[in-house]
Amino acid sequence: MSERRGCAALRFHRSSQRYCSSRDDQAPLRLRIREIAAVRVRYGYPRIHILLRREGWPVNRKRVYRLYRQEGLSLRRKRPKRHVMAARRSERPVATRPNEQWSMDFVSDALFDGRRIRALTLVDNYTREALAIVVDSGIRGEHVVEVVEAVAACRGAPGLIRVDNGPEFVSKVLDRWAYERGVTLDFSRPGKPTDNAFVESFNGRLRDECLDTHWFLSLEDARAKIEAWRRDYNAFRPHTALGHQTPQEFAGKAAQKRCS
Repeated sequence: MSERRGCAALRFHRSSQRYCSSRDDQAPLRLRIREIAAVRVRYGYPRIHILLRREGWPVNRKRVYRLYRQEGLSLRRKRPKRHVMAARRSERPVATRPNEQWSMDFVSDALFDGRRIRALTLVDNYTREALAIVVDSGIRGEHVVEVVEAVAACRGAPGLIRVDNGPEFVSKVLDRWAYERGVTLDFSRPGKPTDNAFVESFNGRLRDECLDTHWFLSLEDARAKIEAWRRDYNAFRPHTALGHQTPQEFAGKAAQKRCS
């Protein structure tokens, strides 16, 4: 049957039969999304959209989401259940300027051969900057003092540092350093990691985007890879709590406001 008679029998316009879509297949955009997702393996589509806009792609969030799903790149995360009727504790004062409050904590991991390593993380609660990540096989109170003193020598000492009740943080050497510097050590309540929420959230990102995605062949290899991630986190990674700015961008604008 000819096309004319077939379309007439089906009451279908021949112009529709002959139509060829001129829609862009978005191949370059798909390729770039896959490239970003391959490098930033724990980035979801919102952060990929931000990075694309930085690179000059005129694309909206919905299109990135659609292509992201079509490429099979969706992340599945288990969300903890929240108890609606749980009593909330009184909120602690929120940092209002850079270098006002810091937070410290430890993260544990292992080398490829099973040897354990520990990482001391130090975060500015206002700018969300990762001030330091020190990796070693063992970290004592003296090492903690050396780290905070080195950072304080560059930025100045904070007014308050939030820590948990670990032996490294309740040590006499850290207590003496805090007394001499006029720094308050704000200890979390036992069994309440939410009292130190900023560094707990940072540690989650560190484990998700760095520790769980790398093999560490040696202590030096672990230090190099974790330090590279820290620099990338501060200078490149968009932070949702900072309006999708990087911590360094947010800190720079905060410094300009203070000077003006």
